[in-house]
Amino acid sequence: MREIVRRHLGKVVAGTAIAVAGTAVMVGITLPGTAGADESGGTNGSGTRSAQQSGQGQANGAAQPGVVQQAPAEGKKGTGGDPLTDDEIQQAGKIAAGGQLGAAKNVDGGRGPQRLTVDLADPENADELDDPNAPRRADVTFYDYKSDALITKTVNLETGKVEQTGTQHGVQPPLSRAENVEAAKILIADPLGAGLKADYKDATGHELTSPDQLLFNGAVYRATPGAQPAVLDKCGEHRCVRLFPKVKNGPWIDARSLIIDLSARKVAKLGRG
Repeated sequence: MREIVRRHLGKVVAGTAIAVAGTAVMVGITLPGTAGADESGGTNGSGTRSAQQSGQGQANGAAQPGVVQQAPAEGKKGTGGDPLTDDEIQQAGKIAAGGQLGAAKNVDGGRGPQRLTVDLADPENADELDDPNAPRRADVTFYDYKSDALITKTVNLETGKVEQTGTQHGVQPPLSRAENVEAAKILIADPLGAGLKADYKDATGHELTSPDQLLFNGAVYRATPGAQPAVLDKCGEHRCVRLFPKVKNGPWIDARSLIIDLSARKVAKLGRG
C-alpha cells in the first residue's frame, strides 16, 4: 500500500497534476508525479514500448536500428543565423557585464546584476537576413536587484562593443536557476518554511537544510493590490517567486501558498487554504 505522508503545507502531491490558483487569475500548472523539475532520464511507457518493438523487429529480420553519429565539434564562432556557440555566449556575457553595471546587485546581493539570458539578436536590417557574413550580435539580459530593473544589452560580437542598452521596470521574464535556488534558500531559512521542512522530513526521514536536497520549478508571481497580504503588493515591481519543490526521487510538496519576494528577501503566505 502507498504510505500516506503527514500534511504540513496542505498536502504532499504524489498524483499526476495539481491546479495552481493565482491571486487575480487562474494559472494551470501540471506537476508530474514521477519526473520533471530538472530531472532527466528514467524509463517511461513509450520508451519501453519502443524497446519491445525494436526487439520484435530484430527477431523478425527487420533492419537493425541506425547508429547515432557523434555531433561535429562546435566551432568558436557561428555564422549567419547559427545559434550562439558556447564561446560566443561567454564573450557576449563578459562584454555586456562591463561598464556601469558594477553598481547593480544580483539575486544574493553581490556586485553586478543577475544575468538571465544570452540570445542571438535579430538582424538590424533586411540586407543582413541572407548574408552569411553579417555581423553576429547577441542580446544579453540582466536583472538589477538594486533598482528592480530589467537591463538588455545588444553586443556586437565582431567589434566587441555594446551597441544598445535598454532598461525596463515592471517587466518580469522567466526566472533563472540561480534565482530559484536563492528563493529556496530564503524559504528554508524563514519561519514560514517550517511546513516545507516538515513535509520533507516526513517524505525522507531527513532534515531539509539546503536547496541541493530538492528539485524545483519556479514561476514569477505578480500581485493584484488588495488581493494578497500587503507585504506582497509590490510583486511585479519586485521580483517574486512561487516555488514548486520536489523531493529528489520522491513526491512534489505543495508550497503554492508561499511567495518569496527576492527583491525584499521576504516570505509571505497567501490568505487561502
